[in-house]
Amino acid sequence: MAESAQTIKTQIAEECASFYADPLGFVLWAFDWGHGDLDGFEGPDVWQRNRLIDLGNMVKERAFDGVTPVDPIRFATSSGHGIGKSAYTSWIILWIMSTRPYAKGVVTANTSEQLKTKTWAELGKWKKRCITGDWFEYNNGKGNMNLYHPKYPESWRVDAQTCREENSESFAGLHAANSTPFYIYDEASAVPDVIWEVSEGGLTDGEPMWFAFGNPTRNSGRFHSCFNDLAHRWNPLTVDSREAKMTNKALLDTWIDDYGEDSDFVRVRVKGQFPRAGSNQFIDSDRVHAARMRTIAADDPTAEKVLAVDVARFGDDQSVISYREGFRVMPHHIWKYRGIDTMELASRVAALIDQFNPDAVFVDGAGVGGGVVDRLRQLGYRVVDVIAGSAASDPDRYSNKRAEMWGRYRDWLLHADIPDDKELIDGSTGIEYGYGPKGQLMLEQKKDMKRRGLDSPDTTESIVYGFAEKVASIAVTTAKKRRAQKQGMAQANNYNPMKW
Repeated sequence: MAESAQTIKTQIAEECASFYADPLGFVLWAFDWGHGDLDGFEGPDVWQRNRLIDLGNMVKERAFDGVTPVDPIRFATSSGHGIGKSAYTSWIILWIMSTRPYAKGVVTANTSEQLKTKTWAELGKWKKRCITGDWFEYNNGKGNMNLYHPKYPESWRVDAQTCREENSESFAGLHAANSTPFYIYDEASAVPDVIWEVSEGGLTDGEPMWFAFGNPTRNSGRFHSCFNDLAHRWNPLTVDSREAKMTNKALLDTWIDDYGEDSDFVRVRVKGQFPRAGSNQFIDSDRVHAARMRTIAADDPTAEKVLAVDVARFGDDQSVISYREGFRVMPHHIWKYRGIDTMELASRVAALIDQFNPDAVFVDGAGVGGGVVDRLRQLGYRVVDVIAGSAASDPDRYSNKRAEMWGRYRDWLLHADIPDDKELIDGSTGIEYGYGPKGQLMLEQKKDMKRRGLDSPDTTESIVYGFAEKVASIAVTTAKKRRAQKQGMAQANNYNPMKW
């Protein structure tokens, strides 16, 4: 009997090995479709089948030999609710672990609750159904979520890890050079960018794979980039919940009736499309994209000339100077500096003032920025000291000056011509908003953006500070003076670049 059992195990192992480059074949073979708790189920849904076929083809194309590293396989899947992505995730994990000895993986989700009760719990269900399930030990205890081969517990395993920034080391190199290191992100829109960046370092050896799934809730961040500027690196797919077998079609129809076919709610929760504006996104991506594609002539003599400075406060932030003329910012009119002190920054601002002779100069004067303001004034330059936390000119609408400046910047973008600068674009669309107790607009702080895994919007705020006050160009003001003199006015108003 023992010998017969061993023979069966050997046969299963040999047959399993034949599915190395055939994940769909593995899924159809490894589970008892149509029987037991899979009664009534014939196998994967259409989108799942097609995705598994594509994955197998990529494995064949790379032809990993167990020694020479190959290009990473990357799949990003954006979807509405209930399409079966948790089941699909479980199949991917079990296929990799069963066909690739010494594979090592990390699985994460947007919250520990999602990770434990949905993603990892679903894996536990499919492990029990899998013909190779008894090869592995499975744990779903608090702080101890893993799946591993008992004979090789350190080198043939996959761990579930939360995606908190302070846990980023868990996503560093997986050291599976002779096998497959892999990452799986569930609800990837909410995974901080720093986790994505660290994971990149784990794709340098072996036959690496990376799978990102989720509802497209944010119009910024790395998951959004998988379908936009980084789409050439990934294999993006959008799945409409109405096209999946297992979704509650009646509920989906109710959502469409209540919110509208083209609402952001339906785009995200049903169609699997990114919203025109994130749920709390202050500036929508369409507005920024249009400004990036717009071209404005440079010969407008009435355009105000504004130099603005955002001063770095933290070690990984940067000081940024920007120069704009009316609705136009040129690519070479943004200057970024790291690690320079306030005196050096002030001298660089002074040189740009001499070069461009702007109508107004705005400097972020809070904290260390006060040193830049003081030095420029000491040198004889006229500078407006902007304190972002001070009272807004319109306190009924804005909670403080910073929210007011961002509001003016958002309106300006409707007519603007901005450069294709990734930091500018990401900073514009990444910031979120809310409302104070009296209904005034409030914007999240830089430190809160960084907790979400986003970079500090230094480049964007260098332009934003230029909207602290309204600026009239010298040419326009001079023309007004001349008209006033011709009309016989005794006294013409003196030029004031900040006059509304």
